Amino acid sequence: MITMAQAEEPVLWQTYVSWNQFAWLYMVSLFTALRGALLWQATIPGWDMWVIGAVALLVVALVLRYWVRYVATAQRVLIKNVFTGREVQGMAIEHISEATIKQGLIAWFLGIGTIVFKSTRGEEVMQFRGVSDPEATFQHIQTVRRRRIFPTS
Repeated sequence: MITMAQAEEPVLWQTYVSWNQFAWLYMVSLFTALRGALLWQATIPGWDMWVIGAVALLVVALVLRYWVRYVATAQRVLIKNVFTGREVQGMAIEHISEATIKQGLIAWFLGIGTIVFKSTRGEEVMQFRGVSDPEATFQHIQTVRRRRIFPTS
């Protein structure tokens, strides 16, 4: 449940999952649409279901992209469900012991990555997955953390 103080937190930075995170889904949708087109060209029945499947996959990609929003406020970093407005996971900035970027070869090629936050409170870990330009995003969050830890006087 969101308290009144949390509801009034000003958002300093926010983003959604990158479009590139779902590149594999676009490729499957493309192959599905191509198969539907080939079946249509050959006048074989059932082509329309392949095209409907391709459109459905694109709708799924759209919904998945906007499913969560990554947010940084002056007090916390959050993962929020966009459709319900609820907080999925949150971590106070002063409890972040380490923030790192994970990025494999394919993710590097696509320009995406995962930002991992480790908590000072045990084994708690929070991840911003599929973030576009993870280095710039990491710098935004580090700036927010510095402002919280070293406020201007």
